[in-house]
Amino acid sequence: MSMDPKGTMSQENLRAILQAVAEGTRSVDSALADLRDLPYEDLEFANLDHHRILRTGVGEVVFGQGKTPEQVAAIVDRFVEGQGRALVTRVSPRIVELVRQTHPDARHHEAARMLTVGEFPPPDPGGLFVAVVSAGTSDIPVAEEAALTVELHGARVERLYDVGVAGLHRLLDRRQILWGAAAVIAVAGMEGALATVIGGLVSVPVIAVPTSVGYGASLNGIAALLAMLNSCAPGVSVVNIDNGFGAGVCAYMIVRNQKCE
Repeated sequence: MSMDPKGTMSQENLRAILQAVAEGTRSVDSALADLRDLPYEDLEFANLDHHRILRTGVGEVVFGQGKTPEQVAAIVDRFVEGQGRALVTRVSPRIVELVRQTHPDARHHEAARMLTVGEFPPPDPGGLFVAVVSAGTSDIPVAEEAALTVELHGARVERLYDVGVAGLHRLLDRRQILWGAAAVIAVAGMEGALATVIGGLVSVPVIAVPTSVGYGASLNGIAALLAMLNSCAPGVSVVNIDNGFGAGVCAYMIVRNQKCE
């Protein structure tokens, strides 16, 4: 799409295209050239959903794991050309290397295992924020995936890391941050008790993220997942094991909808 390289196929951009056609400042053919890839673009190995941001307010994100580096690089090229930016999760060093051959400004967010190309909206410094809480240091990669996802969508994040229930005083010392958040993302492996504890402390939604961190009986996160699903604290919802991205999008939507009230 031959749109503003810093823009996306948002409702505002679509409205501007249609308004220009209505006013006679753009031809129908020119508008069609911008809209040619709606609702999706077929790359043979992937169908790119350029229309998603119009439906959900959140653009499509590339899941890097399981794709070849060449496939990821081709998808990034198309998103950058059409929307001015691209976000990739679960990237390998080879994906980063290959994408940077075409987009040398690509940023590798190592802690979150994510890659961004182009400009994203800066977090609102004075607006509502999401608290992202990790039980342990080993949970930080998943917590950072969640935190960065929130930030890249324009919402502020407060990070509270390594404050799990094995030393509950560490969490309680930061309870003022929890009480000020619009939503809380609780990231924990092992027995996954952190989400229930936080759910009993706050009056906002808690999004629980079980991680695959733990010894053998944790079953690669299944123990934490089941514990979170069986939480006795109301207001706790659970995403899949290690799904920091999903939790981040959910928290951003909570913040966005509160802003609209």
